Amino acid sequence: MTTEPGFLDGNAAAGDLESLFGADMTMASGQCQGCGRRMRLAEAHAYLGGPGTVLRCPGCEDVLLRMVRSPSHLWLDASGLDYLRLPAAAG
Repeated sequence: MTTEPGFLDGNAAAGDLESLFGADMTMASGQCQGCGRRMRLAEAHAYLGGPGTVLRCPGCEDVLLRMVRSPSHLWLDASGLDYLRLPAAAG
């Protein structure tokens, strides 16, 4: 019997993150608050099937970031990240 992992790579959340930050966030990097692993958001495990987008650490599976959109609001919880580092815009 083959079991599916149940997640996609962080690139699957690129559209949701870009709509919030206005930039491609897949190359942004962060550090997991749970295990200290540093990674690009593209490496995170993305779960898109629920009421929002969830990114989990590929090392310890702690939640890094949650984003939920309603007709009138957008909620972002990135409390699972010690930091979020974005590449500077060229210019």
